[in-house]
Amino acid sequence: MARQRYKVAILGAGFGGLGMAARLKESGESSFVVLEKAGRIGGTWRDNTYPGCACDVPSHLYWYSFDTQPDWSHVFSPQSEILRGLESFAARRGLNEDIRLNTEVTAAQWDDHECAWHIRTANCGEIVATVLVTAWGQLNRPKLPDIDGREIFTGISFHSARWQHDTSLGGKRVGCIGNGASAVQIIPEIAQQAEHLTVFQRSASHVVPRQDRAYTEEERRTFTHDLSSLLADREAVYLDFESRFHAMRPGSAKAEEFTTIARTNLEAQISDPVLREKLWPDYPLGCKRVLLSDDFYPAMTRSNVILVTERIAHIESGGVRTADGRLHQLDVIIYATGFETTSFLGVTDITGRARRSLRNEWGGVPQAYLGMTVAGFPNMFMLYGPNTNLGHNSIIAMLECQFSYVLQALHVLEEKRTTALEVRADAMERFNCDLQERLHGSAWLAGCTNWYKTADGRITNNWCGSVEDYKAETAQLQLSDYDLLITEAELAPSAHSFDQD
Repeated sequence: MARQRYKVAILGAGFGGLGMAARLKESGESSFVVLEKAGRIGGTWRDNTYPGCACDVPSHLYWYSFDTQPDWSHVFSPQSEILRGLESFAARRGLNEDIRLNTEVTAAQWDDHECAWHIRTANCGEIVATVLVTAWGQLNRPKLPDIDGREIFTGISFHSARWQHDTSLGGKRVGCIGNGASAVQIIPEIAQQAEHLTVFQRSASHVVPRQDRAYTEEERRTFTHDLSSLLADREAVYLDFESRFHAMRPGSAKAEEFTTIARTNLEAQISDPVLREKLWPDYPLGCKRVLLSDDFYPAMTRSNVILVTERIAHIESGGVRTADGRLHQLDVIIYATGFETTSFLGVTDITGRARRSLRNEWGGVPQAYLGMTVAGFPNMFMLYGPNTNLGHNSIIAMLECQFSYVLQALHVLEEKRTTALEVRADAMERFNCDLQERLHGSAWLAGCTNWYKTADGRITNNWCGSVEDYKAETAQLQLSDYDLLITEAELAPSAHSFDQD
């Protein structure tokens, strides 16, 4: 099969990949392709279809600022509506012709001779691209807990991101392992269906009111026909959420404010003092993700719901055995246990200059310059890469900074008549040393286990500042932090694509 060549190859068709493709097309760039392993676009909003799945960022903020999507049914959008919105976005932006579905990327290798990326796919051969943009996200590889006996359970079990919709929970004894962001949406829904629900909690979470509601017909008409009202609402929400960054600093006034909100919310909805204290965290607010919910606490007070805080010893054929020796008999186990978040690799591996393996380079501790570029890997840009996650605002705002930065890089390649940009190792090291220093004193290091950091305590997921800080740092590509590379073969076909076994 002949190699297909593009200027840009984007891996993934979720919010990041679709937004990048739209910005490329806006800029006049037509030589690009979006490679999507699934049979449908949408990323996390395609994969997560569990009962109650919805966004915890308000609808008007959880969208691209360069596009208009005014008509949302609720203040916080449900999963199906977000997915439909993305599909509508791709269609009206003319992106469908640039997306290859059911095209899984198995490896990507930089060719030093040709100064291009050779991308191997499972079903359509090899694609060659000058620039590689990874957009596979951080929350798309389900993580199952390391609990002995999972494989011998004779009932039905599945991860929340792989929901089995053909499984009826009516009349069944259901166990939910986990009580994080997905679980607090799932539990109120399945508590209404199951005969009995057992929630296994390793540690409690801070829960603040979500205050979701349906928009009135009048509001929807106003937002649809008066763009200024939509933009004003979006800006107000953005500024409110941006101010919440300060809650991620233990001891700050904002942290105290939100701790009080969370405690008041708990006491208002949980009257049983024993249950109340089991549901109250023993760590500062923000160390784990702060959860938004209006119905989680009421669900935990139902007569058919029990909270178990004893450590799980192992799983048996008939249920879950806890450390106190009790067997919790179950028909269904739902693993609301999150995702593998520290590898940042959505393919087997990426090979850079001099055949350097990105997996080996990182050695389990991912890092990048501005969360986007890595020394030794020219013309590779990561969307939602290391240290670009947020604990307070919409990730789409961070993605938009990255879209603009990639466009700057493409402009530099054209203006300087060079083939590749590679971030300097000293610039990447300087950036990451400063970043980790700025993370000192954050809630994410405040004595709890979370998915933001490695086992030895290095934060690999979260950004150290506000969105406005990131906007400022990515506003202008600093060419002095990059080396310019020129092809040795003047873009002639390379004899060194993938290594042959």
